Amino acid sequence: MGYKNIKFSSDSKFLVTGGAGFIGSNLVQAILNLGYKVRVLDNLSTGKKENIDLFKGNTNFEFIEGDIRSLDTCMEACENVDYVLHQAAWGSVPRSIEMPLLYEEINIRGTLNMMEAARQNGVKKFVYASSSSVYGDEPNLPKKEGREGNLLSPYALTKRVDEEYGKLYTKLYGLDTYGLRYFNVFGRRQNPDGAYAAVIPKFIKQLLNDESPTINGDGKQSRDFTYIENVIEANLKACMAPHEAAGQAYNIAYGGREYLIDIYYELCKALNKDVDPFYGPDRKGDIKHSNADITKAKELLGYEAEWSFERGIKEAIRWYKENL
Repeated sequence: MGYKNIKFSSDSKFLVTGGAGFIGSNLVQAILNLGYKVRVLDNLSTGKKENIDLFKGNTNFEFIEGDIRSLDTCMEACENVDYVLHQAAWGSVPRSIEMPLLYEEINIRGTLNMMEAARQNGVKKFVYASSSSVYGDEPNLPKKEGREGNLLSPYALTKRVDEEYGKLYTKLYGLDTYGLRYFNVFGRRQNPDGAYAAVIPKFIKQLLNDESPTINGDGKQSRDFTYIENVIEANLKACMAPHEAAGQAYNIAYGGREYLIDIYYELCKALNKDVDPFYGPDRKGDIKHSNADITKAKELLGYEAEWSFERGIKEAIRWYKENL
């Protein structure tokens, strides 16, 4: 079940870009626990050194501090690698609206550099992070691959472009690429700080400090919150997927739907806090409702999505209580 029974050949080597980040460091940990070699490429612009300090001393772990905007660096990182899990990117819809040029450089050019380096180095599988933001203003739920709307932010545009390059690299060059459209991932090591922090760790930290969090909008927006273990499973299953499944993008979520205000009060209850939130304006570029149809990932990647929101949130709360 899940990914713990997945077997690669014993000398397999993985490259995780953005491996010092939230999702990346969890991938690194899972792969090392399975007994395989992992190289991390990260420039530490959003990732944290302490996320990979955990792996120091593990002989299967290697770290390159470098930037995906440099093709030479990407070439070096892809040397003798079987599988690339490309997580390096700048996230956050609001920040992309403020800094579109930087997002183009990192998320588009950086990803293209990585695909090209993977191709030239004969990498077997190139799995990359896309995003549910590619659905834009398409109003139907659940969100289904092939039914996308108008994009609402530069961030969403960068991910859509990455998917198009992924398609081309499979079709033109035979590089097996798999785009994973993450839906609101949460879990251990997700950063609770800063203006662009994700909502669950931010709420947990503020409540633990008896502060009143701000909810953007009326709190009635819904999200398919997806626990980190599901994302690890999807990445590793994609590395095992057949060539026929390559050159495509897949929804990676639990397939549920939680309202922000309900989550807020659930967290209050779990943390034994009685704090009313503030309500702020809606965020520009945000999608109001998000819920994934995960049929395609189940059928073509063998994705199981074992971790429900309820199970994941308990684990996340426990981790933050111990680590904040």
